[in-house]
Amino acid sequence: MTRQSLSQKLTGNRVWKSIFRVPNTGNDENRARIIAESFFWHIHPVKVKTHSLKITYTWGLGVISFFLFLLLTFTGIWLMFFYTPSVDTAYQNISELETRVNYGILIRTMHRWGAHLMVLAVFLHLCRVFFTGSYKRPREFNWVVGVLLWLITLLLSFTGYLLPWDQLSYWAVTVGTNIAASIPVIGEQLRVLVLGSKEIGQDTLTRFYALHVMVLPVVMSILIGVHFWRIRKDGGLSSPMEQEEDVNGGER
Repeated sequence: MTRQSLSQKLTGNRVWKSIFRVPNTGNDENRARIIAESFFWHIHPVKVKTHSLKITYTWGLGVISFFLFLLLTFTGIWLMFFYTPSVDTAYQNISELETRVNYGILIRTMHRWGAHLMVLAVFLHLCRVFFTGSYKRPREFNWVVGVLLWLITLLLSFTGYLLPWDQLSYWAVTVGTNIAASIPVIGEQLRVLVLGSKEIGQDTLTRFYALHVMVLPVVMSILIGVHFWRIRKDGGLSSPMEQEEDVNGGER
């Protein structure tokens, strides 16, 4: 082995050890330290319940929802390069994106279907958590965070619906905001707040664009971080055994 290749090997080992500081020797203490000291693994609890690892318990709905959020983030950023939130050019931008930009129709279709699938995945995830009793003590706060994430997912889908500025999106938002206006006392004020005026126009498109690409994604990212952190602090994913132990402990 030459001196240069030996130096490269030693440098590679030092870089590897600087990233993964704790060697995996197979004992529980070192495994716990690997989780605690790694940026990529520290969001996981040190120990997880065997039952929660079964695919038939979680169906991977939380992971699927997070993957779809990342997909929508990256495809959305890409779409922003070809879109201007103007009532005069928005529809033309979408049309040119699908007909003139390489892979434009593919990326837009991925973004649109990803949004539909995320709404479905988050809803099914909420249902799974509810029917397995995973919202109970000590996870009540995380359940509230999950419900907020579901509402923001709906708002992201709704605000993105107007951006193509075609007939379908225009009248869908018109119907949606008219429904909001039917709320007693605050309905009409809420409608004007959302639209920016009494009718759908440039102010509405600007507000929906700002909410869709900046405000709501930032809020969702923060809540996702809190959601993951609470899962770790609550001891990982819940298990039906927890409820039985909690009931038995309460009886004693």
